[in-house]
Formats: sequence, structure tokens, C-alpha cells
Amino acid sequence: MSQADFQTELRPANSTTPYQDDLAAENVSLRLLLAQAEIDALSLLATAGIDAREREASDKLQKLILEEMHHRNKNTLATVGAIVSQSLRGLPGIEHAQHAIDGRLFALGRAHDLLLQARWSSANLITIVRSATEAFDNPDEPKFSISGPDVWMASGAVIAIAMTLNELCTNTTKFGALSVPQGRIDIQWTLDEQAHRLHFTWTETNGPAVRPPHQRSFGTRLIETLGRQLRGDVRLTYEPIGFVYTFDAPMASLTSPAA
Repeated sequence: MSQADFQTELRPANSTTPYQDDLAAENVSLRLLLAQAEIDALSLLATAGIDAREREASDKLQKLILEEMHHRNKNTLATVGAIVSQSLRGLPGIEHAQHAIDGRLFALGRAHDLLLQARWSSANLITIVRSATEAFDNPDEPKFSISGPDVWMASGAVIAIAMTLNELCTNTTKFGALSVPQGRIDIQWTLDEQAHRLHFTWTETNGPAVRPPHQRSFGTRLIETLGRQLRGDVRLTYEPIGFVYTFDAPMASLTSPAA
């Protein structure tokens, strides 16, 4: 019997080689790593579930707060309208003023509606324009031609532009292109990418002959003030063939939340 055979016979039946011991140790280590990985995965899933629930609760709370703010704004506007109506009731020659005030409050309410849909953050310019002109248009025979690229406006710009469009729409139905059946309005805007500016135009055609007003009305002053609020250049041109409004402003003042 060789020395190797003698050592094999002397080794107990349940004994292991150093290689087997190392392999067993590695197996134990691997099982521990897998167990820890399972624990970590379960922990991550639990945390993700908690985070998801917290985000969902936060979103619901934010939506509730915005809806409550919107409801209160609507009530405030309605109260202001009632106060104006009561204050002007019985005074001679104030019907025009009352209608103008009602229209401006309505335009402000529509702007708030748009902002609520966007969680009071921003709204697309084309949506603002269509919302402001919808009440003055004729679906059977459209009066407005609207075109321009996508431009997302911050809340301050949304309100200013909606109020401006309401003034323009109100004025054109009384004195401008929409005061006659064949009148039309062309609204378009372009972006100057290099200068980072928006150029917006409102052009009336097929209306009655236009003459410059003898004095600046409140509506005109409001339009100019709203344009300056957005650091824009406003121009009102009373061409005989039709009134033209142009607005040129830096994009930063239209898209910044502080606008």
C-alpha cells in the first residue's frame, strides 16, 4: 500500500478536503449575499411604494388647494361684478360701462380657468387666443384666422394677454371689423430665435373705414398698460383699411413665473 493510499484510508469518512471547505464557505457567503440582496430589494420596493403614495397624496392636496383658490377667485369676481352692478344701477348712460366691466371680469375668469387646467403654471398661447376669441366667433362662418408656433406662457402673461384680447374683441364688435358681417380678424405670431422675442399681430380686414379716436379710451390705456407689464412694445395703428395691433416682447418676460 502506498503512502497516499494509507493516508486516504486513515481519513474519516465524513472528513472534507481543503478545497471542499473553501467551496462550502463560498456557498455560505453567496447565500448570505443573495439573502441580503432580497432584503435590499424588498426594502427598495417598500420605499418606492411609500414615495409613490406620498407623491399621490401631495398631488391630490395641490389639486385641492388650486381648486379652492380658483373657487374663491370666482366668488370674488362675482362679488365685484355684483358690487359694480349695484353701484351703477339707476345712473343714466352707464350701460356701456357696466357691460365693459362685466366683459373684463369674464375675461379674467376665463384666464383663471386656463391656469387651473395647467395647475396655475402655464398655458399655450394658441389655447389662450382660442379661449379669448371663442365667444366672439361664429362656428358656421369663422371670423378669426389664428396661426403661430407653440409658446408656453407663465401665469402673469396668460392673464395679461387674455385681458388684452378681450379688449380687442369687444372693441372690434362695436366699431371694427366684426361690427359688419363680412369683417375678419387675422391673428398670428412669430418667434425671433436670435433676439428671443415674440412678435404678435392682430389685423382687421373687410370692416368699416377706420378713423383714429379723438381721445384714448380706458380700453386703449388698459391694452398699453398690460403690454408694458410684460416689458413689451405695443403699437395701435388705425389704418383706413383696418385696425392693427402689434405686440413685441422678450420671451423671458412671457415665460418667467415672475412675469
